[in-house]
Amino acid sequence: MSEQIWTPATGYDRIAYGSFATMPKRGMELVDLRELGILPGVRGGAPRQGTHVAADIVTQTADGRDLNDIWRDFMELLNAANAQRQGIINFLTFPVSQPIETVAQAGDGVDFEEASEFGEPVGARVAPTYFNMGYGFKWYDLAARYTWQYLADATAAMVDSVANAAVEAYYRRQLLDLFRTIFNPSNLTATINQQSYNVYKFYNNDGTVPPTYKNNTFTGTHTHYRTSGGATLTAPNLDSIIDDFESHGYGVAGGYRTVIMVNTAEANVIRNFRNFVSANQAYGGNYGRYDFIGAQNQPGQLIDVTQQLVGATRAPSRLNGLTVVGTYGTAIIVQEDWMIPGYVFSFVTGGESNLGNPVGLREHARPELRGLRLVKGRNADYPLIDSFWAVGFGYGVRHRGAGMVMQVTANASYTTPTQYA
Repeated sequence: MSEQIWTPATGYDRIAYGSFATMPKRGMELVDLRELGILPGVRGGAPRQGTHVAADIVTQTADGRDLNDIWRDFMELLNAANAQRQGIINFLTFPVSQPIETVAQAGDGVDFEEASEFGEPVGARVAPTYFNMGYGFKWYDLAARYTWQYLADATAAMVDSVANAAVEAYYRRQLLDLFRTIFNPSNLTATINQQSYNVYKFYNNDGTVPPTYKNNTFTGTHTHYRTSGGATLTAPNLDSIIDDFESHGYGVAGGYRTVIMVNTAEANVIRNFRNFVSANQAYGGNYGRYDFIGAQNQPGQLIDVTQQLVGATRAPSRLNGLTVVGTYGTAIIVQEDWMIPGYVFSFVTGGESNLGNPVGLREHARPELRGLRLVKGRNADYPLIDSFWAVGFGYGVRHRGAGMVMQVTANASYTTPTQYA
């Protein structure tokens, strides 16, 4: 396409041009597109789905922002987004870059033997149980297309909104796939190098026998997908969750923190939990071993003046961006409305992206292909015109005993939430 075009004007001078080929048509004048900030590039035509419409490329938005400056802003946004993932993902996952990983599960350590006068003791050798854990992986992408006509009228804020929407979609996609890994108990398979590998969930009655821990032994029917046994969540339900993690070796002594994540509806029920000594008989005799203790900055409660907080301090109100409403025994109660009402998700964590976290977040083996990326379109000099947001990741459970889902129902069998089935 020429950098100059004839546009409507007034009058023309036939003598000055000398020939018909170079003579302007009546009412036209020759205009330099570059002087108007328009560059030849993408041709017009029939509208494409998802394209903001079609012709040539402008160099700045309507409010004067250079498009290349906006591109650099987008890259800074991506760097910030990739550096700090959502709190839920951080505390649940450990980043892995390999499709298969051999992970030691919590279990017994070494033991002393009785000494003899002449014999030598056996060598101390920790022999934990290892599982070969597979991880799924998929590529996702999203096109961001603009036309020069759109960019000519759009402000920088309008263009920025597309980037912000892409980052929000990135986090939502990660969270959706993470919850599908957590709430759906069915093991999956991943084809890696033309071989099929299991992508496990938490213990799910699939015949796997969890490792022995101290005097605690298990069977292949052991499951971490359970029901409450009643229409309402009770304090003994939480006691059983805490006990199960301890029975596998995922306790405070091992450096783990128990988190119980619930929707607002279940959080309001947990706020009423009291132990046998302090509970009011009107509560129905449904007592647990601990009192619920509100976190800092939580609304105050009126209690009997003789009651005092003994043997505990109030938990901080935030846990890496997550809302903490309080504690129950050794468990931190997180209120998060991404959780589905009627389900309780509990897990143990060693901290952000800790090796002991229950779920593996697999990204590409090549570092430059990890996280959310913005890929330039066909015209690299003006990348916003036809650009693509791309990300590749997948999940798989690493520690099968380190997470549990409890459905609040009187039914004996667990049912996967519809959106994660």
